[in-house]
Amino acid sequence: MTDAVRLTSLAHGGGCGCKIAPAVLQDILARMPAAAAFPNLLVGTETSDDAAVWRLNDTQALVATTDFFMPVVDDPFDFGRIAATNALSDIYAMGGAPILALAIVGMPIDKLAPETIGQILAGGASVCAAAGIPVAGGHSIDSVEPSYGLVALGLVHPDRVLKNSAARAGDVLILTKALGVGVLSAAFKQDKLDAAGYGALIASTTQLNAVGQTLATHDGVHAMTDVTGFGLLGHALEMARGAGLTARIDPDPPLLPGVEALARAGVRTGASGRNWASYGASVDAPGDLADWKRDLLCDPQTSGGLLIAVEPAVAEAVMALVREAGFAAAAVVGRLTPRGGQPVVVGT
Repeated sequence: MTDAVRLTSLAHGGGCGCKIAPAVLQDILARMPAAAAFPNLLVGTETSDDAAVWRLNDTQALVATTDFFMPVVDDPFDFGRIAATNALSDIYAMGGAPILALAIVGMPIDKLAPETIGQILAGGASVCAAAGIPVAGGHSIDSVEPSYGLVALGLVHPDRVLKNSAARAGDVLILTKALGVGVLSAAFKQDKLDAAGYGALIASTTQLNAVGQTLATHDGVHAMTDVTGFGLLGHALEMARGAGLTARIDPDPPLLPGVEALARAGVRTGASGRNWASYGASVDAPGDLADWKRDLLCDPQTSGGLLIAVEPAVAEAVMALVREAGFAAAAVVGRLTPRGGQPVVVGT
């Protein structure tokens, strides 16, 4: 047994880039039997929201989600931090406050030392501690490829759940984090990422989206989702479909440092191409849109930012709130309009 091997070399994919492609996932879910009606199930699978929500009483609803993936970096502690931050993001994206987590652990016991696996769990536990919750248990298996994540549970007021279907025509779309995590992680695997790029990757993927629970109390915030494996276009598409609207997306969203140069040089993930193949037919993009720009709009974001649908009159106040919470790269990336043509249009 040796830990000289890179964590990322033990997996065929990493981070949210190893999610099943949207079209394949849609085909799989279409084969599931229809669920019976449950009056207390406020959010299920119908509108591709980030978590399930179950009404407990008049003032509390349980938010439940799970998220896990294979390594996106080689440092075990950083891998654990990234995976845990990403999992908790689904709670925040529904407007909830996390209350506890359970660990999901699959590791190749013949290839990784117990100390290394312990560092992965410690990284995840450190993020949960920062979020003010315990890792109260979990489950582990001996797996061919390493994977780690959380089952996350949270609470939200039933009237404050931020569902995709609640977005409104005229809403401004604000994104809290810059894009390009997929490109940076691809560059890392190809030994093309410098120290500054790695620092930008870690800083973005370990920043908790805790501002989401504050945004749920703001009357001008109508809907929210987090941008992860399906890229900005894919998650904007889910919101647009859920609300029956068209999302008009800026072709030049904010990018993490160094991403544009890497993208122009041809660094990209396989997932960006799979994403476009899955939902490109639902996107109206200009014919002169450069391939590298299209790839960035489809770039899988491991532990990405929140995409917030906000009433225009309060957009500036919401932007100030988000930036005060530490999201310096937050920016308006589009708007929602009545459905006309494709559900997503590149160009505002």
